[in-house]
Amino acid sequence: MIGSFELGLLYGAMALGVYLTFRVLNFPDLTIDGSFTTGGAVAAAMIVNGQDPVLATAAGTAAGLVAGVITGLLHTKGRIDGLLAGILTMIALWSVNLRIMDGSNVSLLREDTVFTPLRDAHLTGRTWFGVLIILAGVMVLKVLVDWFLTTDLGLAIQATGNNQQMIRSLGVNTDRTTILTLALSNALVGLCGAMVTQYQGFADISMGIGLILVGLASVILGQAIIGQRYIVQASVAVIVGAVLYRLIVFLALRAGLNPNDMKAITALLVVAALLLPRWGFLRRVPSLRSRGGRVPPREPDPTDTAPAPDPEPDTVAEAGTDDPAAPSTRATWR
Repeated sequence: MIGSFELGLLYGAMALGVYLTFRVLNFPDLTIDGSFTTGGAVAAAMIVNGQDPVLATAAGTAAGLVAGVITGLLHTKGRIDGLLAGILTMIALWSVNLRIMDGSNVSLLREDTVFTPLRDAHLTGRTWFGVLIILAGVMVLKVLVDWFLTTDLGLAIQATGNNQQMIRSLGVNTDRTTILTLALSNALVGLCGAMVTQYQGFADISMGIGLILVGLASVILGQAIIGQRYIVQASVAVIVGAVLYRLIVFLALRAGLNPNDMKAITALLVVAALLLPRWGFLRRVPSLRSRGGRVPPREPDPTDTAPAPDPEPDTVAEAGTDDPAAPSTRATWR
């Protein structure tokens, strides 16, 4: 159970990256299936060759950033559809990752990693103190993402995701904001890949397959429960969603489900998170109103003696006399 919390928090960095592209930029980026493995492969290869684990983690983060830049350039400068650009980069990274690892996997079981001090102190996977340490690191990333999105550049990125034509007319270079967002997103994914590789003790060529589904499950599940009205709220939601997803996987395996069915379970989880808020009692939950549509009007209380307020019109109302020949004025209700 504690290990699931730790792994879920590590995947919270990946969920923040998916949030930047999927929610903020409104860009369907499939690069993360490859950049996650690239971050892990670079970190593992450097550690095996005697490099410092912190430096190796930074290099894995930089590798993910480069992958995001490539996707951004293909989309903005090459005028390739965003979905196809991500797929092209992801496919190319498969061969790149094989070259980096000089094979299909790299073992770190006898190597020092960033988690070695915690393991030597018997904190990782056994006590909640290790969870708190990883939580502190993830919260630092969350605060940095929140701060960045409130800067002028971050607001321009949000506007790019909302309405590119409008923000372009105000003089913002949307190609630059798109490339930057993809770079930052995949940098977070590469960081997550480097950390997960060191946590698990190996890097594998297939470790990133289907990761986009895990990221979407984390974002959609967390924001369906907590909401996304504010940036601070939305970023917390994606981290909580990543932890919840890992707990669901843990409980599913403990219940005896076949590990080969986990991808199908993840897909069903995403479908449920998307559809359930639109049906039944979940529409009444305040944090789910934005995902489930309008909430049905509250039934009048028969014990309430206070006069009901007049309904405020939301359309243009006619004001004038009963004489059809008299001129009428139009008032817009705010």
